[in-house]
Amino acid sequence: MGTIEPRREFVATKPTSASSSAGTASTSHSETVNGTHEFKIKGYSLAKGMGIGRYITSETFDVGGYAWAIYFYPDGKSAEDNAAYVSLFVALASEGTDVRALFELSLLDQSGRDNHKVHSHFNRRLDGGPYALKYRGSMWGYKRFFKRTLLETSDYLKDDCLIIHCCVGVVRSHTEGPKIYSIAVSPSDIGQHFGKLLESGKGADVTFEVDGEIFATHKLVLAARSPVFRAQLFGPMKDQNTVMQTEGFEYLKESCPSVLTELLQYVAKIGKHTAKALAYHNEPYLDGSDVNGRRVKPRLY
Repeated sequence: MGTIEPRREFVATKPTSASSSAGTASTSHSETVNGTHEFKIKGYSLAKGMGIGRYITSETFDVGGYAWAIYFYPDGKSAEDNAAYVSLFVALASEGTDVRALFELSLLDQSGRDNHKVHSHFNRRLDGGPYALKYRGSMWGYKRFFKRTLLETSDYLKDDCLIIHCCVGVVRSHTEGPKIYSIAVSPSDIGQHFGKLLESGKGADVTFEVDGEIFATHKLVLAARSPVFRAQLFGPMKDQNTVMQTEGFEYLKESCPSVLTELLQYVAKIGKHTAKALAYHNEPYLDGSDVNGRRVKPRLY
C-alpha cells in the first residue's frame, strides 16, 4: 500500500535589495519657431549689371528672437561663375552665436500655376540637421540659385518684378525635469476658530446651566476634549436602557474607573431630578378637588 506524500506549497517572493534609491527623469524638447518674409524686387532689369558680389537686400525681419535679411545678387556672388547665375541667400542680421535654424528660399511663379522654384532646408532635416550660424552676417543659400538666361524668360519674372519668399525656422531646445510644487502652510489657529465658533453659538446643540447662566456648546467638541462627554453623548451613556449591557461599559469600567464614577453620579443626578418632577406632577390640583378628582367643599373654621 502506497504512502501519501504531504502536499508542499511554494510561495514566490520578490527579492528586496538592502538599499533603495529614488529615480529621477528629465525630457529634452526641441522645436522650431517659424517665420516668413516676402521680398519683391521691382525693376529687375535696372539691377542687372551692378557687378559680381553686389547685392540687393530686404528689410530685416524677426524670427525666434533674431533679425534676418534676404540677399539677392543679380550678377551672382562668385566671380568664377562669370555672372551666369543669380545668387540668393538668407543671413543672420543680429548678434548671435551658434544659432541653429532651418531655411527655405522660393522664387514664386507669377503665372498662377504655382510652379515655384523652391530650395528647402526643411525637407533635408534628417540628412544634415539644422544649419548653425556662428556670427552676425552668416548666410545660408545658393550661389547658383537660377541661371540668368532661364530666369529672364520664365514666369518668375513678370512686369520686370521678382517675388522671393523666405521661411526661417529657429531651433529652440529646453529640458524639463520633475515638477516640485511648494505649498505654504499657515500656522495652526484652530483654537481661535473654535473660540469664535463658541462665541457665535452657531451650530450649538448642547446647553449647560451653571449658576443660573446658560452656555451653548457643541457635542463634537465636547466629545473630542473629554472622554466623559464622549461616552455620554456618543458612547454607552447615549441610551440609558443599554448602558450596562454593552461592551463599552466593560471597557470603561476597566480602563477609566474615575470616568465611570462620574457617569454614575451624573445618572443619579438625572434620576433625582426626574423623581422630583414626577412628584410635582402627581400633587393634587389646588382647585377644590381631591386626588381622585372628586369635588370637595372646603370647611369653614
